Amino acid sequence: MSQDRTISRAKTVSLGADRPIRLACGVDLGPFTVAFETYGTLNADRSNAILICHALTLDQYVASPNPVTGKPGWWHTLVGPGKAIDTDRFFVICPNVLGGCMGSTGPGEINPATGTPWGLSFPVITIGDMVQAQVRLIDHLGIDQLFCVIGGSMGGMQTLEWAHSHPDRVFAAVPIATSYRHSAQNIAFHEVGRQAITTDPDWHGGDYFSHGVKPHRGLAVARMAAHITYLSEPALHRKFGRSLQDRDSVGYGFDADFQVESYLRYQGSTFVDRFDANSYLYITRAMDYFDLATEAGGVLANAFRDTTVRWCVISFSSDWLFPTSESRAIVHALNAVAANVSFVEVNSDKGHDAFLLDEPEFHDTLTGFLKGAEERRGLPVEPRKAPKP
Repeated sequence: MSQDRTISRAKTVSLGADRPIRLACGVDLGPFTVAFETYGTLNADRSNAILICHALTLDQYVASPNPVTGKPGWWHTLVGPGKAIDTDRFFVICPNVLGGCMGSTGPGEINPATGTPWGLSFPVITIGDMVQAQVRLIDHLGIDQLFCVIGGSMGGMQTLEWAHSHPDRVFAAVPIATSYRHSAQNIAFHEVGRQAITTDPDWHGGDYFSHGVKPHRGLAVARMAAHITYLSEPALHRKFGRSLQDRDSVGYGFDADFQVESYLRYQGSTFVDRFDANSYLYITRAMDYFDLATEAGGVLANAFRDTTVRWCVISFSSDWLFPTSESRAIVHALNAVAANVSFVEVNSDKGHDAFLLDEPEFHDTLTGFLKGAEERRGLPVEPRKAPKP
């Protein structure tokens, strides 16, 4: 039980033994493992399930302490009793993605055919492949239709893919701070990170486990570069400006003179303790390959034709990684097919990471949308309780 009394039920399930999934690269994968956490209780007609899809460097511990870091769940402010995603009302499922490194099958897990970690012999995956694995998980749980799929950043890509590929299984969808395709700029940032990893002498062509080492230096640099994109210039200035780190004047050397340098080094050094370098390669590549317009024949609106999903698209004004213009493109495509869509741009100077932070307008928007969707879905709507201490 976490400090906010959100009860988590961690599980791992093996799927696809008798019916592998066909990956986009043409490889059949099965059996495969999905590690996931659930919160709340599934109602009698299995109509109150919310699937939360996590972002690139996150995991299934959305509302409960991470067993590696001991830190609270990454959305513990949003998920829990009486909160926006109310676990007194909803059954919340959060799986670790295929290719991840927190229990789901990925390059760091054991290949049953060899008895050793997959490494680079793991097949290249896509966002669509991640969703395929999640569909099998939902099947395993006996849920025909999800009440809502919610996700930010890469989780938003999964949300879009769910509503595109399995619209009959999604009643409502909330893609947050995301895009229908990865931009050239974002692919470029990912390539810098991948090069940092693959040029680390300890990477050993992805076979670092057999050498008893890990490419910590390269992975830390990849994290540092990516973390800059999660913030905005105003946020960086507010937090650090040009303040010096534990000194009164510059040192005329290459130690961390500035607080922002020290902060990024800390982010890099702590990340390597909880994330696998090869997983970083695979998951960033999956994001790079995502392009819903291309999947739909070059016209984004075709991806949502005849959709019955209820949509709430949310962006943040200072997010330059997934700017509001990309959310607007999704909304315009939905409008073109007369979809039921709401759109909110939250005014925030916190950058892309705003979707993980305490942003009252964002929380209120999500609460209001879910309440309205409950009414339309026919779920019993009662006055929401105050969050439990």
